[in-house]
Amino acid sequence: MVELRQFLENSFSLEGLSHDLAEKLANLARPLSVKAGATLFEAGDPGNGCYAILEGSLKVSMLSVEGDEQLLAVMGPGEIVGELALLDGRARSATVSALKPSRLAFIEKHAFERFADENPAVYRHMLSIVGKRLRQANDVLAARSFLPLPGRVAQTLLQLAESFGKPLEDGRVLIHYKLSQADIANMAGAARENVSRVLNDWKRAGTISRISGYYCLERPEFLEQAATL
Repeated sequence: MVELRQFLENSFSLEGLSHDLAEKLANLARPLSVKAGATLFEAGDPGNGCYAILEGSLKVSMLSVEGDEQLLAVMGPGEIVGELALLDGRARSATVSALKPSRLAFIEKHAFERFADENPAVYRHMLSIVGKRLRQANDVLAARSFLPLPGRVAQTLLQLAESFGKPLEDGRVLIHYKLSQADIANMAGAARENVSRVLNDWKRAGTISRISGYYCLERPEFLEQAATL
């Protein structure tokens, strides 16, 4: 899979895999297409492998006993989901489902383990991904504990920009994914009405805008400052 090999070389870690390792790892992958709304796995399912997102988008969420959903992340092309299963052998820690029709590449756990045992450099790359996710989780936890609501909303928009951002002129960033205020509120851990007030204040101030239904960060530096502890 040429597309997956390029994905692994460019996105598998901050430095990327070597061409040779990326090609061999791509040969282990199985292409997979999923419809919008399809569930890849649920929290508690066996961790049988990971998925590279080639096209589309996935959401990572958790459900309470009462059935309330907490949206943890929205992930797009160039990202990997389910990677913890390759390292700790434990059950899935969250539920992942498709928000849009998506094309994925599935790498089965046992095949990955055999390959990585022969090529230990792959484990270092996986640890880079896990380390990045841990830092992000720490940032979210700290934000929920210490940041006021505008800071949490700013952090959510910046995280979405990292996954779906398209640079525009003058340092502006378009989040090329249509989100509702309820989605943003869910990720920020706040009531939609309160998040709506923050977003409307920022629109009036020129901090953010809407372009064809997409959020645009007009002043990313302001949001970065607001999201700083």
